[in-house]
Amino acid sequence: MHYDDNTIDNIPVGVLGLIPMSNCSALGEKVNQYLVQWRHEHQSDHKTTIAFKGFERDTYIVNAGAPRFGTGEAKGFIQDSIRGYDLFIMTDVTNYHETYTVCGQPNHKSPDDHYADLKRIIAAAGGKARRITVIMPFLYEGRQHRRNGRESMDCAMMLQELTNMGVENIITFDAHDPRVQNAIPLAGFETIQPSYQFIKGLCSNVPDLKFDSDHMMMISPDEGATSRAVYLASILGINIGMFYKRRDYSRIVNGRNPIIAHEFLGASVENKDVMVIDDMISSGDSMIDVATELKKRKAKRIFVISTFGLFTNGLEKFDKAVEEGIIYRVITTNLVYQTPELLAKPYYISCDMSKYIAYIVDILNHDASISDLLNPYERIKRLVTRYRNGELSENEPNGL
Repeated sequence: MHYDDNTIDNIPVGVLGLIPMSNCSALGEKVNQYLVQWRHEHQSDHKTTIAFKGFERDTYIVNAGAPRFGTGEAKGFIQDSIRGYDLFIMTDVTNYHETYTVCGQPNHKSPDDHYADLKRIIAAAGGKARRITVIMPFLYEGRQHRRNGRESMDCAMMLQELTNMGVENIITFDAHDPRVQNAIPLAGFETIQPSYQFIKGLCSNVPDLKFDSDHMMMISPDEGATSRAVYLASILGINIGMFYKRRDYSRIVNGRNPIIAHEFLGASVENKDVMVIDDMISSGDSMIDVATELKKRKAKRIFVISTFGLFTNGLEKFDKAVEEGIIYRVITTNLVYQTPELLAKPYYISCDMSKYIAYIVDILNHDASISDLLNPYERIKRLVTRYRNGELSENEPNGL
């Protein structure tokens, strides 16, 4: 059981309520199942006191939605009472699988649509909830975090808009640039790294890894990903290398300066397993280019690791890269929508984040610190020790 005396004795902020938007209903249901199980199993005299009213229930999910009119306009509704609730709203703004009709024509939901639906649910709460926390794993407009010339500051505007609507805390994962939280200095903002879940996914699915600098290396595909690569490499005790993107600043293609080449800085990768880690796989071109360059340098097996597997141009390029021996495994989380096609790929490893999110929700509901939960150093160390000792079973479930 995950509870300790310091955590569970804290009086909850309010009755726990969970609203997974329809774009992440499967993930939300898993989080709910963990919460129901833990609170049912927990033994405490406090459970029957008025301060813990609503602590143990059959479900914490609040019935809510954002239906559409025939014109494509929408409204948000919350069917259940949420007065005095500590409300957690979950949303996946990248879920393009969701559709609605506009004058009879099907239309896939864009991140803008999902964000608008989130605001509708917050507005439907009407100030009745005691506290509202938004769990947005992929931070909406996170890549538009700074201004270059005459550009909009979409991410900063989004954060300010949500806090102005009454949101007290925003929880995201692996923000593209965490400094965007400077836009809301008086509100709660947490960007969480799934570092432990990545290593757990690797150890549970690959039986012959050697976590030392002679056999393994951590690679940052660009300068922006260096900090997360350095962090994991430091814990695992392995070396790090880095690619930097040489761009053509004389022209713009699809809104960006095109990449001319990937240049490598670091020690030899010859005959070493290599982990290439970044916050997201979008089209996947950069990851495949980096993996190709590493193979030219005689790297052994290449593990492509990313928090968000968007695969905006499909999986064909990854299929080809795996077939040609360039990439060995692709590892991402279930924080964003995963197609059945992706889940069926033999080279794909999915890291389930539902248990981690459930821990965060439960602890925050008790107004306790999540600092220890956010630092996976000791957990990764214990995990690697178990793996080296042969105590970790293959295909062991992900989580904490």
